[in-house]
Amino acid sequence: MIQTKEQLQSYLGSIRGENYLGIDTEFRRIDTYYPKLCLVQISSADSVECIDVLSIPDLEPLFAKLYQEDTVWIVHSARQDIEAFYLLSERLPNNLFDTQIAAALLNLPLQVSYQVLTEQFEGVFLEKAHARFDWTRRPLPDDVMEYALNDVRYLLPIFKKLQAKLKGANKLDWLNEETNALLKPELYDTPIENIFQKIKGVSRLNNRYHALAFQLCAWREDTARRKNKPRKWIMSDEKLLDYACKKILLSSKSEDKFNDFITSTDILLSGGTPTNNHKPLNNFEKNTKSQLQERINNIAKEYNLPPELLITSKSLSKYIRGDLNASLCRGWRAKLFNKEN
Repeated sequence: MIQTKEQLQSYLGSIRGENYLGIDTEFRRIDTYYPKLCLVQISSADSVECIDVLSIPDLEPLFAKLYQEDTVWIVHSARQDIEAFYLLSERLPNNLFDTQIAAALLNLPLQVSYQVLTEQFEGVFLEKAHARFDWTRRPLPDDVMEYALNDVRYLLPIFKKLQAKLKGANKLDWLNEETNALLKPELYDTPIENIFQKIKGVSRLNNRYHALAFQLCAWREDTARRKNKPRKWIMSDEKLLDYACKKILLSSKSEDKFNDFITSTDILLSGGTPTNNHKPLNNFEKNTKSQLQERINNIAKEYNLPPELLITSKSLSKYIRGDLNASLCRGWRAKLFNKEN
């Protein structure tokens, strides 16, 4: 394992000419808002290595390699790995191949695991034995090290096989469109509106309580980020809604902090405005959704895709109600869908 600046420099020199890198990360995100990056695993054509980022204060030489214009990240389910790097480097990869998305475009399950791919494409069965390991622990046991290395050991050969299959199916452009969506900075700074809509039970909230619930959500998020604590440690979803409905009251100290936050920030009440998208479908909408779902299933069958990759059931309901941000309205999906009209 690479644990010193000198070892890192030597390793980076050995992969100077390598453009395709299999990448994985291990981080801890149990008692913090932001992920704490602990380990970086990298595979190249000739090597597999672990970098102990907890032991190396200056990661700029590593970032310089990872964010080169010609470096291609080969990652399985890349979003959290990209986020962990982005929070430290404030940079995004120039090129990305996500093996999970690639597999879905070849009609494997949307959330297909890396273990399934290693078994299917490499004939190697990997156990997920250390999924809940505390990656801040040092030293790392040998079996844990091997587990971490295996997470990137097979990425490059799997990448080559998936890439060839996608090329044969004329789907490489589709993959590029999907991965480019992961390379936008706004994806890693989630708007309060999106967080608010994911609060459990918010769709059932009486309209007159939405504005206050939205402000509470924004205050909770700001507090969680400043303190670097999980948002539910600051306030659970259930309590947030109870406060919004005045079922319980904030303590005087918390109320002062909340009021200070509201007066010092520009939190728009419109973010808490309810929409029809969360209400149950009426009979006409249900019938429309059923017809559209049948069309989507037929398109998916023709192009060898999981139907939910085209659009999820939840997004389809929003699409019926005029949501122009639905996946069917954009890119390769829109072309397939409109072609069938």
